[in-house]
Amino acid sequence: MNTTILFIGGPEIFIIMLIVVMVFGADKIPEIARGLGKGMRQVKDATNDIKREINDSSKKHGLETDISKDIKKEVDSVKDKIDDLTGPIKRQF
Repeated sequence: MNTTILFIGGPEIFIIMLIVVMVFGADKIPEIARGLGKGMRQVKDATNDIKREINDSSKKHGLETDISKDIKKEVDSVKDKIDDLTGPIKRQF
């Protein structure tokens, strides 16, 4: 099973890791990884805060943020129209 991450295979990842070790050294890699982890956590927390604020303000103003209900309603409407159109055709065969 050959897995690829971002269109990069195993040998490419190995070469990139080797270059990172050569450039930064084995001592700095855990420190860099911790910094990246903290940065990713801050971005995730910030996006969750923004989502929460948008949902809270929309509920406060009576707006609906769940767009999936509207999409499902439209898809069901199209399905019904197709069934109405193809119903007589199916019955004739």
